[in-house]
Amino acid sequence: MKQREPISKIMTDHVITVNLHNSLEEASDLFKKHHIRHLPVVSGHKLVGMLSLTDLKRLSFYELSPENDMDDDDETATTVYRMFTIEQVMVSNPVTVSVNSTIKEVAEILAQIEFHALPVVSEANELAGIITTTDMIKFLLEQY
Repeated sequence: MKQREPISKIMTDHVITVNLHNSLEEASDLFKKHHIRHLPVVSGHKLVGMLSLTDLKRLSFYELSPENDMDDDDETATTVYRMFTIEQVMVSNPVTVSVNSTIKEVAEILAQIEFHALPVVSEANELAGIITTTDMIKFLLEQY
């Protein structure tokens, strides 16, 4: 296994993002449309936070009702989303990794923390990509 490979070899570099001016409804639409679970929040090219599908589910009480599906058009969720901003719900100052971090280093971080995605940033804290636990598993499977 190539332990010294940079994370940039396996990260997603065409990242779907939101900014502080987007609404939670718009973020929810992006989660649905692109079948993703994490949205970096940017201001210009700078990373300012991270929003997850789980954050929205918790906010709208989806987890309390097993019959709810994010594909449903739920008026309750829409009403709740309108009460908050992305900035109020996102994780500010998320854990990040550098484009120069190795795959091994990032795997160690993901194994130790509760997150399932890490934004990959340049030295100027500009968003360069995102790496998820799914990306890591796919990489490891390719090694076998």
